[in-house]
Amino acid sequence: MALRGAGWFVSVQPDDTNHFLDVAGRSYEQFLASRPGPLRTTLKRKAGKVYCTVHRAFSDDIWACYQAIYAASWKPAEGSPAFLERFARAEGAAGRLRLGIAEIAGQPVAAQLWTVEAGTAYIHKLAHRDDAKAHSPGTALSAALFAEVIDRDRVGAIDFGTGDDPYKRDWMDDIRPRYRIDALWPRSPRVWPSLVKAVLRQGFHAARGPALPPALLPERR
Repeated sequence: MALRGAGWFVSVQPDDTNHFLDVAGRSYEQFLASRPGPLRTTLKRKAGKVYCTVHRAFSDDIWACYQAIYAASWKPAEGSPAFLERFARAEGAAGRLRLGIAEIAGQPVAAQLWTVEAGTAYIHKLAHRDDAKAHSPGTALSAALFAEVIDRDRVGAIDFGTGDDPYKRDWMDDIRPRYRIDALWPRSPRVWPSLVKAVLRQGFHAARGPALPPALLPERR
């Protein structure tokens, strides 16, 4: 690695997972047929009870609806709501936004923020109201968005971002590891405590055996 060649101490280790789907030319119906039985059963039971809409253009009203659902969900407060709104506005202007809203009896209960770019759909945010959980609005809305990007946008892949939440396995076929690269400048005294910990951690992982692809294994000196 270039950093090692410049004198940095570099360690690489597993950090997270990414759930990913290769659509492989399937239609939505073909994709749905490959999903776990309990998921398909849930969608059949909720059919006609949850009304879903996918918005491709940004609007203040729809965004306010998204924010209200998120605030009433189990999710922690958004770290930077202003940044997220600017992102959604820009993606809407570029034609990449896919903002889904699910309603039950006219009441918005679930929301999901997706984007589509260069043949891949990216799932960024999803939430549902806690008091609507029994109706599985999030599952119904996910199905509507998968149908939208597979049949209408004809994407080749769908990326569910980071995290190993169990529900992601129902929708995705593949899991890709993500790695963290830590680089420390050994001539800086303020990083020495972290450097000692990194060296000890690297030695521990080496004793256990390689946990990384050979190309990513830290070099021995």
